[in-house]
Amino acid sequence: MNASEWGEITRLRADGMSIKGIAAHLGMSRNTVRRALTFDVPPPDHRPRAGSASDTDAPRIRALLTAEPGLTVPEIGERIGWSRSRATLARRVAHERDLLTGDDDGGPAPRPGPTGSVPRFATEFVGRSAELRELRDLLGSHRLVTLTGVGGVGKTRLAAQTAVELNRAFADGVRVVELASLRNPALLPQAVFDNLGLGHRDRPDRSAVDTLVEHVRTRHLLIVLDNCEHVLEAAARFVDDVLRATSRVHFLATSREVLNLPGERISVLRPLSGDAVELFESRARDIVPGFAIDESNREAVRRVCERLDGLPLAIELACARLRVLSVQELADRLTDGVDLLSSRGRGAADRHGSLQTAMAWSYELCTRPQQLLWARVSIFAGGFDIRAAESVCADRALPAAEVLDCLYDLVGKSVLQREESRGQVRFRILETIREFGHGLLTDEESERLHERHLGWASGLVAESVRTWFSGGQFAISERLRANLANVRKALETALAVSSDAAAALVSAPWFLWACGLSAREHAMWLGKVLEREDLDPGRRAAVLGTLGLVRTMQGYQAAADPVVAEALELARRAGDRPATAFALDAQGLGLFFGGDHGPAHELLTRSLACYESLPDVREDLPCAVRVHLGLLLCFDGRTAEAARYFDDVRGRCEQVGERWMLSYAVVGQGLVAVVEERFADAVALARESLALKRDFEDAVGTPLAMDVLGWAEAGAGSATRSATLIGAASVLWRAFGQQLYGSAQWMARRERFVLRARSELGNAAFDAAVRRGAAMTMTELMDFALDRQVAGGPVGDDGVTAVLSRREREVAGHLAAGRTNREIAEVLVVSHRTVEGHVEHILRKLNLRNRNQVAVALLQAGTGATRS
Repeated sequence: MNASEWGEITRLRADGMSIKGIAAHLGMSRNTVRRALTFDVPPPDHRPRAGSASDTDAPRIRALLTAEPGLTVPEIGERIGWSRSRATLARRVAHERDLLTGDDDGGPAPRPGPTGSVPRFATEFVGRSAELRELRDLLGSHRLVTLTGVGGVGKTRLAAQTAVELNRAFADGVRVVELASLRNPALLPQAVFDNLGLGHRDRPDRSAVDTLVEHVRTRHLLIVLDNCEHVLEAAARFVDDVLRATSRVHFLATSREVLNLPGERISVLRPLSGDAVELFESRARDIVPGFAIDESNREAVRRVCERLDGLPLAIELACARLRVLSVQELADRLTDGVDLLSSRGRGAADRHGSLQTAMAWSYELCTRPQQLLWARVSIFAGGFDIRAAESVCADRALPAAEVLDCLYDLVGKSVLQREESRGQVRFRILETIREFGHGLLTDEESERLHERHLGWASGLVAESVRTWFSGGQFAISERLRANLANVRKALETALAVSSDAAAALVSAPWFLWACGLSAREHAMWLGKVLEREDLDPGRRAAVLGTLGLVRTMQGYQAAADPVVAEALELARRAGDRPATAFALDAQGLGLFFGGDHGPAHELLTRSLACYESLPDVREDLPCAVRVHLGLLLCFDGRTAEAARYFDDVRGRCEQVGERWMLSYAVVGQGLVAVVEERFADAVALARESLALKRDFEDAVGTPLAMDVLGWAEAGAGSATRSATLIGAASVLWRAFGQQLYGSAQWMARRERFVLRARSELGNAAFDAAVRRGAAMTMTELMDFALDRQVAGGPVGDDGVTAVLSRREREVAGHLAAGRTNREIAEVLVVSHRTVEGHVEHILRKLNLRNRNQVAVALLQAGTGATRS
């Protein structure tokens, strides 16, 4: 079991799946699942990491650079006996130098998270054993395999099963990225970036591909790109770029067309033959419990499978009819034929006739309301919930009161797939079935549905903005995150029909980085809106203001200044006081980060006064200004005034149960405590802020709180913890933009505490701790930052062993006692290979070269070990 599998197990368990169900879904034993659920953090991965030649030399290169940072590439090559490409060595040296120095262009990246996990299916996987073996063999020796076949032949299901079975073969796991809901090819790299759960690094001078390569360059990873055919050229470019820049990243693509790239191996998926009957029996049993194939129905089942050419999706759709038909009746009706509606379905020529038969027949057997809903839900991208279906699809012909029952029936007919997470039910439609439904719409119907979809999405965003400052904030964030594909589709529609609607969708929710949208994509949509010449001046001011704030927070002040200046000018000219206040805030914040405190204070004060003069102002906007003023006053040493602003915001947030802005007020209070050298209070407040942020993907607030905690720990005398946290914060900042808003004064503040910790630890120990923090996963980092130790684990006073899991601490204790791996395995009742994996992770996390150094590290940490 690796970290990826652990993440998937815990996610499935949190969603309510049983241990038996998880084991069946992931293809592992129940004992493995039970053991995984005992871990609070991902277990170590004991599999060997086979890398490039330069990777095997990485430890020696790193050791040389640590001892002699000024060594040149030729000198390093001579010392390690390098005989291969000088360019390869130069790239490796540059990468290792970045790891050691934390340079802004490189640096260690967190391991990919479980966001793009393997999709779940309610039905069992049947057959395809030969195809699975073929894919396993191909992916073992080739870095790009494309699985092709007609719609409905089962490419997605086979790719998902392959991902499950190969998860353990890749040291950093497998990630599945679903592309069916993606309509803008330009967003494909960002979609992969988001689905890998890597955090967002946005730099104007770098592409999403470049930043992705930084994160996965040294990973042994399989990325599954599902449904590439509608973004084929973009997918091919992306895969080609990543393959050329990495050595251990593999791709499995599913597509109706090949990518046509050098080195691509093609696996053509054919319809089922003998396995078709087995699939029929499995799906029929889901519909009619106890169903079995015997002599009385075997011939009828064979006829059905033959009539449907062994296409899995067609067979599943047909089996849904067994609620009302016998197998014999099903076979007779299919043989007699039905109205295939071929003249009504657009693009039918490129579909397999038997699949058309099954879908058309399923459609004919639906009631008229069910038919209408089937066609209308094809307008959604990436799924939808009941409220969305009622809002977009209901009218006089399909009353809202009937939508729920129709959804229930369409799930029963296998037209829709039901998914549940965190107590919320959503529905998705397979791309082939969606295309069929969309083909049944007239141009007029499609246009009307696009307009209604835009209206619904606009209402969703407007309601989110209106209620953001409330106790329901996390639910709002979750709903926006779940509907990002729909918001993107609405933006495309709005850009074609209504610039003002597009502006409202993307500028009003300025907090989108807490709801799953990256700063890169946010800026892209804002830029597209600004390209429209028919944009209302007031709307343009709002869009410019939001773009200016995003760039300011990222530390790209040269790009932000002209944008904010134009926003302020337009807002004043239009008499738009909210837009004026927003632009004043962004402009004042930029001056503050640039060190120009006098004018910055004046602008921020004017912004707050402007907001407070408005009768119905949104509470989050003036609270943001109060936080900015508090931060500025902290850096001026006026901590009493700063505290009043932070206390005010905290009180307003706690009164309504708001948590996102509250986390900023609390970290502000922590900064006040740092400036006043009340370091114990600062540690507690920074941890409180981080605990509040755990529910949000706040790409700018989390690194701020992590940095402040690192400063506080240094002041409190915990130098190792400080260095670890600052190393982690540096990586998190790079995921959003410049370090500490690109502000020299903020960097100088950090440097004071860096010097404090470094002088206490010494250069080698400080740098080692920084690297440990930079290498942590987000789960490990948050547990470390919040000091959530596993009961019974030895932890030194300076936190050296806090980076180890409970089991790793046990193993470390045995290593310190001089036991061999085999002896440790016998004591802990685990396999020899499992112990090897623990030892590897212990050495990596503690930055040690060999097992003999573990005893010294534990001794320095204040823990001991005895040999029994």
